[in-house]
Amino acid sequence: MSRSWISDTPDEVEHPTVPLGINQMAIPRAAILLSLATAALLIGSTVVVGYSVYVFVKENEDAFSVTDQDLLKDENNRWFWEVDLLFDTCDSRLGDWDWPDVLSEQDDVFLYPGELRCDWEHQGDGDRASVAVYNRGDQTLDIVLEITGGEVVFASEGDTVLTVNEIGVNETAIVEIQLNNGVTEHDIQIQASHLNVREAEVLLDVHIFEGSNPRDLHVSDGDTLEVEYTVWNADSGEEIDSGDWGDTAGDGCNWSIIGFCWSMVGLDIDGDRGLIPGIDTGTTHTTLLPPEIAYGNSDDPQMSDMWLRFEIKVVRVTI
Repeated sequence: MSRSWISDTPDEVEHPTVPLGINQMAIPRAAILLSLATAALLIGSTVVVGYSVYVFVKENEDAFSVTDQDLLKDENNRWFWEVDLLFDTCDSRLGDWDWPDVLSEQDDVFLYPGELRCDWEHQGDGDRASVAVYNRGDQTLDIVLEITGGEVVFASEGDTVLTVNEIGVNETAIVEIQLNNGVTEHDIQIQASHLNVREAEVLLDVHIFEGSNPRDLHVSDGDTLEVEYTVWNADSGEEIDSGDWGDTAGDGCNWSIIGFCWSMVGLDIDGDRGLIPGIDTGTTHTTLLPPEIAYGNSDDPQMSDMWLRFEIKVVRVTI
């Protein structure tokens, strides 16, 4: 009898599997292990490369920082900028230096022997004053000013922090501060730090106290007024000039002595504004101006090195 075309023999017997020497699960396991090893290697390499980059950047940041700081200070580690309040009421901040007998004979770099402490006699809530920042180095400066102590803000921003950009070599930036409370007595500090090197800092201490005759109106930057003035050589006491002057206080003033323009900021007068004959309510400022904001650009060497003392009285205003 012929055999049926359908075999009764199991397929695995008729066609046995040829052994390859590898378990069927071995290939997936090896692939997984290889993937894990590759991932671990990549993570390890990333960590090593990242750390190397961090160390490189840190070392270069430190190097650049040292270079920046070296360029911002002199051989005595004094920063190349000074901060002043435009009143003739200043002295050594910490009492660690003596006021010069002859201001015009100061060294060629700095205006003052050190940091300042100044008095501000205010005439009521809203009074103003001018703060000067002098660049005494050979690099353009970006300075962050900050007022601590409360009750006083920068008038232009209404805030206690102000960034003053690009103060040129041997140039001066002058800003207006405003009293927000008629305090009897109060102390503030103005910190002038470099924008990129914040530990590079110069301080100005200001003692504020109430004057005996508060006024209604306070001259601010941009106000128009008329004043009477007298100016002396601050070292010799010689009177140089006196007269009347009408102008804009602060920025936009027409007089070449920028310090005079900003010395008018903060003058005070009552509501009569000086327009009623026989009534005189205007206050007086006495300010000390270094050459940089006085006759510093004069071709006459005697005038260009001269410190000026101004007495300025407001006669009338158009506030």
